[in-house]
Amino acid sequence: MLKRFMGLSASLLLVGGLLAGCGGNNNAAGNTADNSGAANTATDSGKPVTINMFTASPEYTDAFNAYIAEYKKVKPNVTINLEIMQADYNTVLKSKIAAGSTPDVFQTTAGGDIDTFAEYSADLTNEPLAAAMTDAVRSNMSSSDGKVLGLPVKGNLFVLMYNKKMLKEAGITEVPKTTAELDAAITKLEAKGVTPFANAYKEWWVWKHIFQHYVDAAALDAGMDAKTLVADFIAGKTTIKEHPALYDNFFTFIDTTVKHGTDKPLERDSNAQVSDFALGKAAFMTGKGAWDEEAIKKITPDFDLGIAGYPVSDKAEQSQIITGADQALRINKDSAVAAETIEFFNWLYTSEYGKNWFSQVAKVIPPIKDAPMPDLQMPKEMEEILKNEKSGDLSVNYSLDTFHQKFGELMQAYIGGSKTKDQAVDEIQQAWIQFGSAE
Repeated sequence: MLKRFMGLSASLLLVGGLLAGCGGNNNAAGNTADNSGAANTATDSGKPVTINMFTASPEYTDAFNAYIAEYKKVKPNVTINLEIMQADYNTVLKSKIAAGSTPDVFQTTAGGDIDTFAEYSADLTNEPLAAAMTDAVRSNMSSSDGKVLGLPVKGNLFVLMYNKKMLKEAGITEVPKTTAELDAAITKLEAKGVTPFANAYKEWWVWKHIFQHYVDAAALDAGMDAKTLVADFIAGKTTIKEHPALYDNFFTFIDTTVKHGTDKPLERDSNAQVSDFALGKAAFMTGKGAWDEEAIKKITPDFDLGIAGYPVSDKAEQSQIITGADQALRINKDSAVAAETIEFFNWLYTSEYGKNWFSQVAKVIPPIKDAPMPDLQMPKEMEEILKNEKSGDLSVNYSLDTFHQKFGELMQAYIGGSKTKDQAVDEIQQAWIQFGSAE
């Protein structure tokens, strides 16, 4: 596995990292915090212990430092060195592993990448932290042979966001759930002088967040689950043209968002998109998720934010929000402080402080059972929606981020006009076969 892992082409090691887009902050960050916190050891001798933690989520720097400081009160003998970067995280992590200096804790995407890094990851299957995870999240953290090899940074939510006030003022009483309803909503919005879509197509990672909704629809139409469908693409057993939800509906939606969206979509990054949406320059925001709410509310505190599934077809029931965990922390199984590190995360995932940390400090959707939701609009709306509707499958997890990055680049070429639809489709299929699997 190591030979294959390090033999990935240089094109896979470009800026963006394994986790780009999953936290919503695409600015490079190289902050290093040297705060304390620690691991509760099974044989606690009180000896000094240092845990080196390497992550790619700068938006959670303060939250991570908070639980580190809190744990210092529990284990004064343990120090956690927190190193955070994002833009070159993928490259640096692989360099550390190749040099034999794998961090005690490191971060990857979930799903398929659980297997990619399996040989470096401690088996957490029988730990209290694994039992604390929700069933869906535990599945996202599990390898193909059923071992829990990761622990979630947070639960997540992937949706089409909308401005409730704008839709109401345009006479749209129900958020569109079908393609026809979306077309009608666009007509009403533009009649009021409102731009329908805020996009961030400069980012490669927003594409995977949209695409997974259409993958789920294609799987439903094919009478299989999304995991099986993605596996068939990776194995070269099916083609995009065989699935109208992908070949027709997905590309039609993208064309629609470009035609009826903010100007110069390939120049709009995540921050520009959030600003456009929060300032009322567009009614819908594509390709994003729960991590953006606080940024929106900082710009416009009274913003009335709605969430919905994408109108992926003429079947309203296929318009689903998607929940789950797409980021994972990994504990280096060969670390000299692996036991102490595991005990630290057992504390975080099972203590009263930890249960409240997710919602009150990090302000994210908790990935564990019996934890309160944050006092934010999107998680509350998610709870209400899921009382009557099922969540879609987090199908983004069934491919590796090496594929997703290539996919995003191909879609950028498509809307930029340098590739036709069929050229993009053919190359997406080739990328799925080449980069889609950890095996």
